[in-house]
Amino acid sequence: NQGTATNFGATGSASWVTTVKTSTFTAVAGEGYFINTTGGAVTVNLPAGTAGAVVAIKDYAGTFDTNKVTLVQNGSDKIGGSTVNATLTTEGIAVTLVFIDSTQGWLVTDDGVQSSASTASYVTATGGTITTTPCGNFKIHTFTGPGTFAVSCAGNAAGSNTVDYLVVAGGAAGGAHGGDGATVGGGGGAGGYRFSDGTASGCYTAGPSPLGASALPVTATSFPITVGAGGVSYFPGNCAPGAQGSNSIFSTITSAGGGAGNGAGMTCAAKGNGGSGGGGRGSSSPVGLGSGNTPPVSPPQGNNGGDGIGPKQGGGGGGAGVAGTPGSPSNPVRGGGGNGLTSCITASPVARGGGGGGANTNSAPNAGTGGGGAGPPSTSGGIGSAGTVNTGGGGGGGPHGYPSPTANGGAGGSGIVVIRYKFQ
Repeated sequence: NQGTATNFGATGSASWVTTVKTSTFTAVAGEGYFINTTGGAVTVNLPAGTAGAVVAIKDYAGTFDTNKVTLVQNGSDKIGGSTVNATLTTEGIAVTLVFIDSTQGWLVTDDGVQSSASTASYVTATGGTITTTPCGNFKIHTFTGPGTFAVSCAGNAAGSNTVDYLVVAGGAAGGAHGGDGATVGGGGGAGGYRFSDGTASGCYTAGPSPLGASALPVTATSFPITVGAGGVSYFPGNCAPGAQGSNSIFSTITSAGGGAGNGAGMTCAAKGNGGSGGGGRGSSSPVGLGSGNTPPVSPPQGNNGGDGIGPKQGGGGGGAGVAGTPGSPSNPVRGGGGNGLTSCITASPVARGGGGGGANTNSAPNAGTGGGGAGPPSTSGGIGSAGTVNTGGGGGGGPHGYPSPTANGGAGGSGIVVIRYKFQ
């Protein structure tokens, strides 16, 4: 063709600048650059996009995989159809970018793979105790008390824009003994246990499938975190406020505090209902079990407590995994607290959400796995064992111990909130 070509912009090749770049700079159309990121990441401000403009980049020292190059578009220009900054993270890579139009913007032309200039954006956040998983690409925020999960970047579908979660409420206290010398307390119910299915942040077991819910989308905002306190140990003969566990909250997820174990004077039956239900008291006039998954959510956040049997056989508090065991003398483990669930969201398996054991005439251990407290033998006096902190475990029921004034139910364990997401 001896004439003049039109509508082709530049020739499609770049003139290479031989001064190696090691810090932020603004590229010029028609030039190629060798970039050395040995000393740290480098940002390249792309020129204003005009049809046919060319910019080329080469990894000088083979270190883009350690310290990336970020490509920042000019104004409203796009990179591969996206308004998100692109990154170069492949060791030894060389790319040539050509600006084509306002729809696609800068496109990679030399290796045919636009993903080499990735426009993935990832969730970025602060708050709680932050750790990184052994597999390297996921961050974990653990809240053992109140705090704020502050999201500064919500990410996108090419990177990450959802988070996995574990929200466990405070466990309830076990029921107290009775002044009649024959009433013993049921175990406290575990705090509500709600978790996502692990799809947002991979490489861990969230819990038993298919109980988990979908991961939560996030926006660039601050999410207040509430970590529920465990129910306090209370004296016999009253429905002391606080015997139930308190709620834990993250975003739209609220886990209900555990239901209190029934005991002497526990006439306010509603206190037995909660994330998992409290166990029934053991007496000549037993008070029944508390209902779990109250208020109801799907998937369910907990299970019912076990019935109390008279005399002196308190039922176990419900656990996140299974219901509490009735206080029947025919059970090998009388009034056993329901077992909790195990999650690896913190990068190692941890059981949480165990129900408290009811006081009974059998000395066999009866705490639910996952932080539940044991109910002591019903004639021993003393106090039911407390649920373990930051597990949402229910407290053990109190033995009758008459005339001892200290045979109370054990306190519930506090809850926990864990958030996990892909960050690179």
